[in-house]
Amino acid sequence: MRGKGIAFGAISIVNAIATGNGAALGAQLKTEAEVELIENSDQIDVKIIGSDNEEDKTLAKYAVEEVLTNLGYKNYGARVTTKSDIPIGKGLKSSSVASNAIVLATLAALRMNLDDLRIINLGVDASIKAGVTITGAFDDACASYFGGLVATDNTKRVIEKREMLKDDYHIVIYAPPEKAYTKDVDKTRLKKFESLFKEAYSLVMKGEYWEAMVLNGLVCSTALGFSTKPILNALLAGAKGSGLSGKGPAVVAICHPDRVNGIASVWADLPGEIIYTRINYEKAKAVILD
Repeated sequence: MRGKGIAFGAISIVNAIATGNGAALGAQLKTEAEVELIENSDQIDVKIIGSDNEEDKTLAKYAVEEVLTNLGYKNYGARVTTKSDIPIGKGLKSSSVASNAIVLATLAALRMNLDDLRIINLGVDASIKAGVTITGAFDDACASYFGGLVATDNTKRVIEKREMLKDDYHIVIYAPPEKAYTKDVDKTRLKKFESLFKEAYSLVMKGEYWEAMVLNGLVCSTALGFSTKPILNALLAGAKGSGLSGKGPAVVAICHPDRVNGIASVWADLPGEIIYTRINYEKAKAVILD
């Protein structure tokens, strides 16, 4: 009983930690997960290809357990293998994407299918239990699963807006070498700027996505102690929008194709890596293996 799940990346438009309302945008980065279910076992073994052994594997275990428990499967263990081109601990939604992929892979191994929101919510529940999210990151999970732009009420787990953007936007990401984990974020620092996060979310609801991204990015960076220079330099180089993604440290820029090189050049001397991608509109998917 083996299955594979493929889920796609996402970046922040508005961080949901302060208000419970967030917005995210799908990105053409992806995580693939394979799950092999083993009868008469209570062991879940996890291998994360390409990562060091320091990365926490708790989320993968909870994602499998969440599916098995909710569907009434007892006495099953699993072997879980994931591989991804999304750097871990950078604010690029690696946990939400992984939970989507692992839930889908587990369902494929069971030869089961559920409706989209139930699948997403199983992953969100697993993320909360694993302690990798503060709000449940429903916005990130939806953007990863559906693609496009998604705005949500994370507290109620309700999608308030979905849109497929018309322009040919590219995404440039600056990922510093350090890592930051959601469990370590001081929520009170973000809550002090609650009114500004509400304003950013209202901009999203008006369709002013890049203005929301900039406001969110400057506020998050200031609150969490990151430099705003990469954001400002990207905007001066022609980005439509730029901001901190998640709790950082990665900074993202949205631009038209002719601005990609200019944005990359203003970040070229910074330590870390630059990642080039596009907006994703493809839905996450499950594949039944042998």
